[in-house]
Amino acid sequence: MLSRPQLALFLSLLFKLVSGEDVSFTYNGFRSVNLSLDGMAQIASNGLLILTNRTDQSTGHAFYPNPITFKNSKNDPVFSFSTTFVFAILPDLPDLAGPGFAFVIAPTRGLPGSETTAYLGLFNGTNNGNASNHVVAVEFDTFLHKRVGDIDGNHVGIDINSVNSVKEETAAYFDQETGRFINFSMISAKKIQVWVDYNGLNRQLNVTIAPINLGKPKQPLLSLSCDLSPILNDISYIGFAASTFSVVSPRHVILGWSFKLNGQAQDLDQSKLPKLPRIGGKKVSKFLTIGLPLILISLVSVAISGVVYVIRRKRKFAEELEEWELEDWELDYGPHRFKYKDLYVATKGFRDEELLGIGGFGRVYRGVLKKSRIEIAVKRVSHESRQGMKEFVAEIITIGRLRHRNLVTLLGYCRRKGELLLVYDFMPNGSLDKYLYNQPKVTLNWSQRFRVIKGVASGLFYLHEEWEQTVIHRDVKASNVLLDGELNARLGDFGLARLYDHGTDPQTTHIVGTLGYMAPEHTRSGKATKRTDVFSFGAFILEVACGRRPIEPRKPTEEIILVDWVFSFWARGQVLEARDPILGINYVAEEVELVLKLGLICSQSDPGCRPSMGQVVQYLKGDAPLPDMSSIDVGRSSSGSEDFRESCPSYSYVAESLLSGGR
Repeated sequence: MLSRPQLALFLSLLFKLVSGEDVSFTYNGFRSVNLSLDGMAQIASNGLLILTNRTDQSTGHAFYPNPITFKNSKNDPVFSFSTTFVFAILPDLPDLAGPGFAFVIAPTRGLPGSETTAYLGLFNGTNNGNASNHVVAVEFDTFLHKRVGDIDGNHVGIDINSVNSVKEETAAYFDQETGRFINFSMISAKKIQVWVDYNGLNRQLNVTIAPINLGKPKQPLLSLSCDLSPILNDISYIGFAASTFSVVSPRHVILGWSFKLNGQAQDLDQSKLPKLPRIGGKKVSKFLTIGLPLILISLVSVAISGVVYVIRRKRKFAEELEEWELEDWELDYGPHRFKYKDLYVATKGFRDEELLGIGGFGRVYRGVLKKSRIEIAVKRVSHESRQGMKEFVAEIITIGRLRHRNLVTLLGYCRRKGELLLVYDFMPNGSLDKYLYNQPKVTLNWSQRFRVIKGVASGLFYLHEEWEQTVIHRDVKASNVLLDGELNARLGDFGLARLYDHGTDPQTTHIVGTLGYMAPEHTRSGKATKRTDVFSFGAFILEVACGRRPIEPRKPTEEIILVDWVFSFWARGQVLEARDPILGINYVAEEVELVLKLGLICSQSDPGCRPSMGQVVQYLKGDAPLPDMSSIDVGRSSSGSEDFRESCPSYSYVAESLLSGGR
């Protein structure tokens, strides 16, 4: 039995927990509902709340417009609250993974500064994990982001000030009959109901989820003992946040929503919820099924002609399935498979007028998909050599799963009679090299060039360190850097890329790459590593800053090798004189000097002298100073007092071996 002081304390606490404003609302659909929307979020004419659409790398937010008082004052406990909502995740392609969405309680509407992909439209790379966020969210994520600790690509998590969930479980519901949790997919395009309940007295947060037709399970999927009082502000907003990472990311929709402070949220009326849009084609009517035989009998001659026409057309657009050959990698890595007919129509029969360029392994065409009107680039890999198949499979298994704002997105592939086709996002501004050489009509100013350099560095850092495996690109150069509509850099052409697990030693022994970008140790041993990519990056950024190719045989002897040429300016204390003369006086001297010096540091002959891409990104952001170029430690001298040219020479002395190499 409680003593009098204990009873008084309990009653006082109970009074505080129920003394807030009794906020309550129920939306069976959102037609004529006043919500605060931003980004991609919109309300359809039938009352469906659409958080995301086919916009590339964007966010969508939908918030209840009025602030809610969750506690009386800063030091008081948070009131009890309850909410339930019905959602669906609609993939454009069957089971296509993508970022999820979250129910969120935040101090502001719209979550300004939030980013896409792993951050779900909640936070960004700077504020993720900050206690000053005062954000509590429940995420429903359908993509495995290992860098934030996700357990799988179909999970529910409780987030406090960070997308690194404090507790998460694979999406499942408790079955009363069997007494166990049953897993199910959230990306199934089916209606799913969620219940989020917080007990202010017990300081317990429960999250329950189930397919809509099953009702609320008696046992929650997630149960967290946590006092939300120091986390939430006195006054906060409630709503939803979501994001995409490509034009084929799944769409997130909310069908109904109910909330109550200091009580149980009212049940939603399923009969009043808006209908979901149709996914897939329409069913064949019974009339056609029954009447078709009679029509065929009466029009036999027309039918025979039609069959002949269809057979000929199918032969023309036939795809080579060869499941016995492709099963292993296609099931594990393959993204969406396009029909050859669709690509043929999109590129106008692969006409020369749609040709974007010719690479080492085939031609690239511009196209527009007929149904979606999405612009694409289609690469027809050469099928006359075995290498063509190897490069095709390499790109499929590499970039088919990579997602980064500075990498070209692979949308899918197609095979037909030996033809190998890869389908990418279309980059309207083409490759970077056309803006650097041959006196182009449009040139890039220094600000644009510096952004390109930082973008490629970010993409390489993701390949080397942030993805689930290490990816060695092996062909970093200006012609493999594409520019989107806003001149942002996207690294592409992964035909030479190789993968290996973090912490293991790459075993590649073939000399591949492009003359002038290959590290000297690669030309000797054939082994490609992260440091050989850094060397290529060094040659690349010197190329961008100087407007010159890494090797120009027609130049005077002392100017043939770009690295040596820039080095000579640095040795004379005039490194800025090596910049592209097209820049004139419109450049930031500190940034140009940083890039030129960083290019020399990355292009050193000794791989031990080169920085990692993580360090490169820090240098470019200004988060770390460049190493002292007069005393670089190459592993031969701990004193660091040797002259830079003697201790870490540029690669002039290996120019002869470099010139003898090649792709």
